[in-house]
Amino acid sequence: MYTYDTLSEALKDLQERGFTLDFNLRENEIESKNTNEVYSPEVFEIVEMYRFEGMSSVDDNSVIYAIETIKGTKGVLVDAYGVYANSLSPEMIQKLKIVR
Repeated sequence: MYTYDTLSEALKDLQERGFTLDFNLRENEIESKNTNEVYSPEVFEIVEMYRFEGMSSVDDNSVIYAIETIKGTKGVLVDAYGVYANSLSPEMIQKLKIVR
């Protein structure tokens, strides 16, 4: 695992390490903003995860997921803590709880 002081530092390094796609979170899957492809929880793994807490507000908390698909496609998902918890399928909630 790597250590980062800021969200932007983490994003830059992950991109340099090949995590080039930008993923969006959907109810039952993730979607690549770059390619418009969708990936169900069965075909991707969260290989790294980093949490960042805002200095001035709890609302500034975020998490970066470094994701790799079974075909080797790599990208990142940036999310606020718990924002989507009520709108995700149980499979997606379970997948996002993985911490290595």
